[in-house]
Amino acid sequence: MAARAESLEGLELTEPKEEDQKLVIFAWSGELDKVWPTLILATTAAAMAWKVTVFFTFWGLFPLVKNDVRITGENWMQKMMSAMNRGGTDHMKLSKFQFVGAGKAMMMKLARDHKVAHPTELLETARDMGVELVPCQMTMDLLGLKPEDLIDGVGEPAGATSALLEAQGATTLFI
Repeated sequence: MAARAESLEGLELTEPKEEDQKLVIFAWSGELDKVWPTLILATTAAAMAWKVTVFFTFWGLFPLVKNDVRITGENWMQKMMSAMNRGGTDHMKLSKFQFVGAGKAMMMKLARDHKVAHPTELLETARDMGVELVPCQMTMDLLGLKPEDLIDGVGEPAGATSALLEAQGATTLFI
């Protein structure tokens, strides 16, 4: 440890330039324990005056679906997918330790006890702080999601090219 500290002694820390303060998060999971860090990091970076974009793709798109929307899609396969994986922040599951819903209930209780904001609140806060919430157009088409299925304040759907262009020169995370 001491050797590592000595090796860092000569390094000069510089403040990032204004144009460097940019975070892009690719949210590809809609599970509670992945959505939470996505939104916590997005709102933290926005509070630090960073430009933040979250690109929601595949299963990661489902937290943007309105909580009261039940079945989405145009054909039976899309409708079946939405029935098996209901969208909305109130319907997310844990990636591990589900225990028929008991795991999520315990996690939510722990979050309340430790004053961790609910994902719905974090999503609203992110939107209010100017975080760009961008749904993936291809995923919307694939799963039969329409703009009216999504929460208010979401940006225009975009494709992979737009997401990668936005990520150029940014701190980029895949969650």
